[in-house]
Amino acid sequence: MPEPALKLEQIQAAMQAMMAKAQETPDAPVAMAIVDSTGNLEAYAKMDNLRMFSRRHALRKAYTAAIMGLNTGAHAERLHGQGRSISELGDPNLTHGQGGLVIMKDGVILGGIGVGGYPSGQSDEDLARVGLDAMNL
Repeated sequence: MPEPALKLEQIQAAMQAMMAKAQETPDAPVAMAIVDSTGNLEAYAKMDNLRMFSRRHALRKAYTAAIMGLNTGAHAERLHGQGRSISELGDPNLTHGQGGLVIMKDGVILGGIGVGGYPSGQSDEDLARVGLDAMNL
């Protein structure tokens, strides 16, 4: 039996939902990324006039959520509570930034969604949740 994986329709639904929501505030550009369970890119979109850091950070947030199996905000809190730094994990693609959500179904990690660009990590996470909800897992 093949391993559970994200389906194209789920990825497209998530990206369309996030892009529609993000375009409601065109003066607040963001980038949105979806990765599979191994952290490989499945979909990416960015709005105009978005700085490079935010573009890359969306990818890192999605990757971190998928690889660690935790939402990035929760992962950062766990590390902080242990008195540890993200750099101790030895993977330069991991980030402590809030805005990455793990995509999970029936306890199996399917991937991650990351958003970067808003001034608040909570706003990034809120937009990622729009995409997650659109997947109908």
